[in-house]
Order: sequence, then structure tokens, then C-alpha cells
Amino acid sequence: MKIVVTGTRGIPNIMGGVETHCEELFPRIVSRGFDVTLIRRSNYVQDDLTEWNGVKLVTIPSPKKKSLEAIIHTFRAIKRAKKLGADVLHVHAIGPALLIPYAKLLGMKVVFTHHGPDYDRDKWGFAAKTILKLGERMGCMFADDVIVISNVIKNLIAKKYGRTKNVHLIYNGVSKPEICDYPEYFEELGIEKGKYILGMCRFVPEKNLHHLVEAYRQLIINNELRNKGIKLVLAGDTDFEDAYSLGLKEMARKNGVVLTGFIKGRKLHALLTNCRCYCLPSSHEGLPIALLEAMSYGVKVVVSDIPANLEVGLLKEDYFHCGDVEELSSKLSAIIEQPLQHVDYDMSKYDWEQIADEVGGVYQGLKK
Repeated sequence: MKIVVTGTRGIPNIMGGVETHCEELFPRIVSRGFDVTLIRRSNYVQDDLTEWNGVKLVTIPSPKKKSLEAIIHTFRAIKRAKKLGADVLHVHAIGPALLIPYAKLLGMKVVFTHHGPDYDRDKWGFAAKTILKLGERMGCMFADDVIVISNVIKNLIAKKYGRTKNVHLIYNGVSKPEICDYPEYFEELGIEKGKYILGMCRFVPEKNLHHLVEAYRQLIINNELRNKGIKLVLAGDTDFEDAYSLGLKEMARKNGVVLTGFIKGRKLHALLTNCRCYCLPSSHEGLPIALLEAMSYGVKVVVSDIPANLEVGLLKEDYFHCGDVEELSSKLSAIIEQPLQHVDYDMSKYDWEQIADEVGGVYQGLKK
């Protein structure tokens, strides 16, 4: 069975939640006997790979303009999928889903994974939000099967579109943690094990990293970090440098925040292994893989009380009211005052092998 995947910037080692999802999922789908081709956007690709871990890679051009790149690339990807003889087109995210009716007109079976209502993201203007909402509608109305990554999204599309048939709740997954140290890297960053708060995500407005920096600044002003050596580390970057990302970086530098840029591999594993806590203050998520990764390392987490984060089912003390910087600062202060903690979270429903079995089952169901 030939599967063609679009809606992602690409794999491997490309920043983004959908990208991490695809990087983990599709090699496992290949290992289950499926023929998988993933179509990448040229402006994010830094290699000349044509295959990776069994997944065939096709790279085609896309404009690096956030309002156009997804839709233009998806149109080209659908045409390529037809030429490749796809049995199933698997479309990720609501923007690319706008063109699912086109894929259906070309005679392809379509699976659509809804990763979250992206029109709630702060970066989009009215026109873009309208298009994204239309994409969600097209995906939910015309896809043969819809995969949702949380109950929040499942309930959303049932309420908005009445879509309940062939809707599959399949969570995001997380790999087993790679516990490690990297003393040379920590020396380069000027941090110590157990003495830093970690923020790990893209530098976009809805992640609210400016709230995290402001909460950290309050700790400094209130002398709550005196002689403790606690720092704030932000791991990530932005796809499109804009006023927000530039302002965030300037704000971070002024307050002594450590900026790592986009990192993967041993550097990231070491930061997750040794952080004091992980913080995700975002106002919008689907089901955040970065949070699941931090939980897999057993680190204390502090996250905003938005529905997607609440669905993870953390302790009440691990949540703060979204946007409340003073409460966030207070939560961080309490963690800093406590001994370093290791938390045993239940990660059983986020197992990638189980997830791959469930997605493979969706594909097999399209043969009927």
C-alpha cells in the first residue's frame, strides 16, 4: 500500500511539532510493510537525502512566505502524489487540508490528521484565520478518515461539523528518553546541572515565551535567585524572523536568558535530562510533543491551563492560569526552593509503537 504524506515541512531534523510527529511516526509505518513517500518543502531542507529510515523523500519548491507556502506546496504535492500512484494521501494540519477536495477529485483516498485549530494562533491575521477555518472544514467534510490528537479536537469537530464517523483519536507520541550529560556544552552555555529552567518550543507569539522571560525577570527583581545560580534557557528559534521573535530575543538577552537556537540530539537530551523544570506557557496547542518529551525525562513541569495541556492530566499544582505572569513566577519560585525532583509520569498512551499500529489500522481500513 503506497502512502504519500504532505502538510509537513519535512524530515529529518526540521523544527516543528508536526515535523517531530512525522519523523517519529513514518519510519515505524514503513517497518509495518507500508510504502511511504514524504514530500518536503525545499526552503527548510538542508540535505540531499532521497530516503531516510525507509521513508522515501521528495523535495519540491515552496515559497518562503508564511501566508502562501503551505497551500502552494500542498497543491504541488497532491499533483506529485497522483503521479506517484498514491493509494492514500495523508495530509497533516488544517492549512494544507484546504486542498483535500482536490485530492478527492483526482481519485485518491485521503487521511487527514488534525493537529489543532491553528486559526487560534496569534501570528495570523483575519484573512489567514478565515482560510485556516475553511481548511479545517474541508478536511473534516471530505477526508475519508480523520485522525485527531486529543479529545479536545475530537469534541471540537463533532460540535462544529458533526463529524463523528471515521474519526480516530490517536495521541501524539514520545520516544524513550536518552538520559545523558554534556558537560562541554553546558560550559559553553554557562549553565550547571539542575540549575536552570527550560523553555523549549518555537519562538512564536502563542507560545508566550515572553511571559516566561517576564516571570524570570520578576524572580531576579525580587532577589529570589540570589546565590542560587538559577538561569533560564530557551531552546528553539523561529521559521520566520519577525518583530515578535526579534523582540523576544532582545528581551531575553537583557535579562540574562540563555538562547541555544534550534537544537536536536545530544544537546537537547542533555538539557532535558538535567533541567530544574520545564515550562510551557502557551495560549494554543494541539497536544504538545515538547511537553510530552519533558515528561518522559521525569522533570517537573509548569504549564498553562489551556484545554490541550489540561488533557495531559498533570497535578493541579503544575498548572497556572494562562497569561498570569505573577502566578507563573510564584510557581517557578516554589520549584526553585524545593529539592530537585524526579516525577514518574504515566506515558503509556503516548507510545509510538502503539500509535503506529493504530495509524496503520486506519490505512488498512481504507481497503474495505
